[in-house]
Amino acid sequence: MHVQRVVLNSRPGTHGTPVAENFRTEEADLPDKLNVGQVKARTLYLSVDPYMVDPQLADGHLSYFLGAIGIMGLTSLLGIKEKGHISVGSNQTMVVSGAAGACGSLAGQIGRLEGCSRVVGICGTDEKCSILVSELGFDAAINYKKGNVAEELRKVCPSGVDVYFDNVGGDISDTVIRQMNQNSHIILCGQISQYNNNMPHLPPLLPEIESILKTKNITREPFGVLEHKDKFESGILQLSQWFKEGKLKVRETVINGLENMGVAFQSVMTGGNIGKQIVRISE
Repeated sequence: MHVQRVVLNSRPGTHGTPVAENFRTEEADLPDKLNVGQVKARTLYLSVDPYMVDPQLADGHLSYFLGAIGIMGLTSLLGIKEKGHISVGSNQTMVVSGAAGACGSLAGQIGRLEGCSRVVGICGTDEKCSILVSELGFDAAINYKKGNVAEELRKVCPSGVDVYFDNVGGDISDTVIRQMNQNSHIILCGQISQYNNNMPHLPPLLPEIESILKTKNITREPFGVLEHKDKFESGILQLSQWFKEGKLKVRETVINGLENMGVAFQSVMTGGNIGKQIVRISE
């Protein structure tokens, strides 16, 4: 059997940004005969996130199992349930950074479904801001590339921030933390602004930010979805139910062709996607 495969062609370097040329597509031959214990599978969709079922659960949308009704959805749902401390009727405000990404676009919706009275997203384009508000049910969205984020955040979160779903880290997160309320909570999901730097997985915080966390008793602990496998089944069923009821909207950015896997990965790392980035494999 003649197949195509994607392999690592080069590395971006210690502080480099991944580009499509770091990968290459090559052809290979696989034996037609299977040995005991082997299976032959055809790839239909490929996930390209840096963290690297029953079709009826997603009404036949197989790619959703790589995102909204898969590990991304579980990360958003369980992260909020385990670390968000959301209480229905408590008038809590939630802020999501990287809000138009695979996790962020789901986290904001789930925060609302779990009981937050106000949900605000932070992202990098006006188009993304528009989609968050008009399609995904966010109350407001801030384009961090335009204007003063701190000032905009004060306008759209007049009562401060009670829950912060952090996908990006860095300056954006520092700005949000400065406006968080007493006894509030940070769901530490990702730090994508720091992934290309030669730093620890959790880069050190500024002394000022450390002081705010301590003074205001703000919880901030890393969340690992794989530590909660016992909740996967119930979580998938909940996500599926919300999707079928129209309460959970799903966005995908799809690129066709295995040879474009590197392009897709670069898109994720530079904010080119809205929702889950998917590579559709040609039949």
